This record gives sequence, structure tokens and C-alpha cells, in this order.
Amino acid sequence: MTAEPIDWMHPPAHGWTYEQVKDWDLPFEFDLVDGAIVVRGMTSHWHNTVRDELYFALRAARRAPYAVNSEQCVLVDEYNPPKPDVVVFDKTGLDVFTLECLPVTSVALAVEVVSPGSRADDRFRKPGLYAEAGIPYYWRVERGADDLPEVYEFWLDRESGVYAPAPDGAFHSGELKVEVPFPVSIDLGRLLDL
Repeated sequence: MTAEPIDWMHPPAHGWTYEQVKDWDLPFEFDLVDGAIVVRGMTSHWHNTVRDELYFALRAARRAPYAVNSEQCVLVDEYNPPKPDVVVFDKTGLDVFTLECLPVTSVALAVEVVSPGSRADDRFRKPGLYAEAGIPYYWRVERGADDLPEVYEFWLDRESGVYAPAPDGAFHSGELKVEVPFPVSIDLGRLLDL
């Protein structure tokens, strides 16, 4: 007996929810955006290497109570479970062995590595979504003219509810040195040491 095909292009009136789509086996990677299935764009070797190396650097520097993961869904609401490239979260009270999606209230930092297929999402839609959900810190990683990563660091302005450039310097090239959510220093040039 074969399963009925999923009519993913025609969501219910209020859109699909995370619970409805989480176990779907579609022939492509997808995101759920405002209740609609959106096919994820292809990523490049550059993107994947930078994402993975940032993950390793953050994981090596983490301090309790924080944990670090990559491509982990964050349940902003039932219609929007984005998967930041890298996420730092407070694991206090979470069962990390059965957790499917991180509760947005536990997330301290969301990191997106921009690729050609995700520019608008990583520069506009996702930061707006993360800020509205109250995630305190956001990093956008761009490919510089010299092909090395450049990091734009943003802090949530609680009064306005939007991200603002980090007060101690929002642009990092060469070295990324920050104190929040925990101290870390990353040689950005070495992320691509192939």
C-alpha cells in the first residue's frame, strides 16, 4: 500500500503548522514560512564550510548554560520554525535528548550565512522574525570581496523590537571578537583553511 501524495502546494486556509509538516518526507529540503512550504535553495561549499567552522568555534568557546547547534529548528510560532545556520541556546530545563525544535525563548544567538539563494531571507525576513520573537543577538555572515567571511553583529533593541548594530562595532573582518552571549574570538580567515 502506498501513502497518499502530499498536496504541499495547497495549504489549509490558515496555513500548515509545524506539527502537520514535521514528519513529511518531501523530495527536497524545505522551510515552513508563515504556514507555507518554501523550497530551500542550494548552498555552496563556501557557505557550508563557514557555517560548520563557526559552529565548531562557538561550541569550543561555549559556557554553561549554553549549547550550540546547526540547522536546528526554532519554534517562533506554529507557522514559523526557521532553521538558523548556527544557533546558541540556553539548555536549562530542556530535554536535549528528545527535543525536536528549540523554544524561541531559549535562543540567545541566531547566525545566518548568506548565500545567493537566501540573501533576502538572511538580510530581511529572518532578522525581522528573530527580533520580533525576542532573540537577543543576530549575526549575518557575508562573503567579502576577498572571499573571506565578514560578520555583521546585531543586538536586539528591546524598546523598538528591532535589531541595531552592536554598540562596540557591528562589522567584523579578519577577527570576530565578542563578549555576548559568551566571550569568543574567531579568526575569520582560518574558517576557510582548506
